[in-house]
Amino acid sequence: MRALLVVNPAATTTSARTRDVLIHALASEMKLEAVTTEHRGHARDLGRQAAESDDIDLVVALGGDGTVNEVVNGLLHAGPDPEHLPGLAVVPGGSTNVFARALDLPNHPVEATGALLDALREGRERTVGLGLTSGTPGTDDEGVPPRWFTFNAGLGFDAGVVGRVEQHRERGRKSTHALYMRQVVRQLIGEPHRLHGVITLEQPGEEPVRDLALSIVSNASPWTFLGNRPIYASPKASFDTGLDLFGLKRLSASALARYGTQLLTSSPERGPRGRHVTARHDLTQFTLHSKVPLPLQMDGDHLGLRTSVTFTGVRRALRVIV
Repeated sequence: MRALLVVNPAATTTSARTRDVLIHALASEMKLEAVTTEHRGHARDLGRQAAESDDIDLVVALGGDGTVNEVVNGLLHAGPDPEHLPGLAVVPGGSTNVFARALDLPNHPVEATGALLDALREGRERTVGLGLTSGTPGTDDEGVPPRWFTFNAGLGFDAGVVGRVEQHRERGRKSTHALYMRQVVRQLIGEPHRLHGVITLEQPGEEPVRDLALSIVSNASPWTFLGNRPIYASPKASFDTGLDLFGLKRLSASALARYGTQLLTSSPERGPRGRHVTARHDLTQFTLHSKVPLPLQMDGDHLGLRTSVTFTGVRRALRVIV
């Protein structure tokens, strides 16, 4: 087997020495080419090169969810073709690693490498569904290029939090759960639409759902992790189905106390519920429109402001080594 290892040198939880050990372990089992990313978008370019190559069987992403997202977008630049494209393997090196953990992979990079080698020897893999976003035809965003996401996306509040965290990281701050929680509070204080939502959900054949103040799209469950605690916004979301949506119509102090508590105590059997909640399961396609430009995030990356985003759930999009 010939494999390409895409290494993010800024991965939060791996040192240079750890990465060298992991590379040596992988190289002992396969013909391995390791490339270190040098800038944002480099992992996507490497994934595309692997997809266009005739002799790469596997791409291993060593990094966090952002690195995985870029590799996936490179692999699928011409669309999904799981029978012919290289497979994907993940060695988690970020602060949260939602995609890897949603696949029940170990969260420690050394343990994950051992599990990967075992999976390759035993031929263990699964074909997962992914989410795809695109600019909505007939809107100001219709020219925005399509982009894949692996586990979640959000338009509005949560994307604003992601943007705040990225600003701190650009100034040298380490990504921690405490940093995220502080930015949640600051985003709430500065959120102008928390009591009167500006987002509308449109589905083919359904009545629009208007005035959402929060919209979270999930391709897997859990939605995210707070330390070691999984958080389930849409407990039924799965790599084997379409997309799920969790929306809130109010972000008042009382609503946040109620639904925030429900999120923190959520489980695979029970997610947030109540009269301000909008929940949808196994959607193939839908659109989120906003009256004003709102931030968009996918897999924890802030992607700028959007007024309309069309989401598509694509089943059996990519082979993953598990």
